[in-house]
Amino acid sequence: MIKSHTTESEDSVCLAYGRQVKELLNAGSPTEMLDHLWCIYSDAMAFQQEAGYNPRVSDIFMTFRELVFFIQRIESVRV
Repeated sequence: MIKSHTTESEDSVCLAYGRQVKELLNAGSPTEMLDHLWCIYSDAMAFQQEAGYNPRVSDIFMTFRELVFFIQRIESVRV
């Protein structure tokens, strides 16, 4: 019985995430989102050169990379 409740909660979370992704994609196409992500990242890296060393730069890149991969996956399944 607990397992069913857990699955139901997970399903609710997945549906909520899906609604948020749908709302995000209503603001623009996945291709536009990727273009914007690249602009944001490029500007951030250009500023980083002026601002100096940031110990989190590799973490920031990994987050950026995961966002790019996520948008690419969304682009491939969007109907």
